[in-house]
Amino acid sequence: MLHLKLETDPRWATIAEENIEEILTDHAWCEQKACTNAITIITHNSQYEDLVTDLLELAKEELEHFQMVHDIIKKRGYTLGRERKDSYVNELYKFMNKGGSHLQSMVDRLLFSAMIEARSCERFKLLSQRIKDKELSKFYYDLMISEAGHYVTFIGFARKYGKDIDVDKRWQELVAFEGEVIKSYGKSESIHG
Repeated sequence: MLHLKLETDPRWATIAEENIEEILTDHAWCEQKACTNAITIITHNSQYEDLVTDLLELAKEELEHFQMVHDIIKKRGYTLGRERKDSYVNELYKFMNKGGSHLQSMVDRLLFSAMIEARSCERFKLLSQRIKDKELSKFYYDLMISEAGHYVTFIGFARKYGKDIDVDKRWQELVAFEGEVIKSYGKSESIHG
């Protein structure tokens, strides 16, 4: 369903499990950024009532995920560390069309968002299958399902409103670009690292 070009090396889950406090902090900030991203898309595209409605729900869900991760951090006696830069997302951002029409920019932002959700979904699936911690395994399984839904939402709106753009071609270009970017990742204790 996700059509990623390159799967994460399963050894990444071991790195994550050995650094669970770090992965939880990074994950919490990823959820906060996902909420902010949805609100940014709404801000720039408020004329699309259905997009606003659905992305408001998505933003609330991402904020709830942030709270859920933060609750796990507190429950385990950890501290939410400072926000981290997400180099993967920053590299992926370079793909987005900076010129062109408003519609092209919106479609690119939606596809960019779908890609991040797809990769997060893939990473959460790996964590749910590979880590020994039963609580976190179930937690990441549930989030995997949620991220898959977010992926579908973003790509669905890109296709709906990008009728004058070859959205599938643009998506395949992004998939290929992400496949090259992700080759440098999967070696650190961060969700996209």
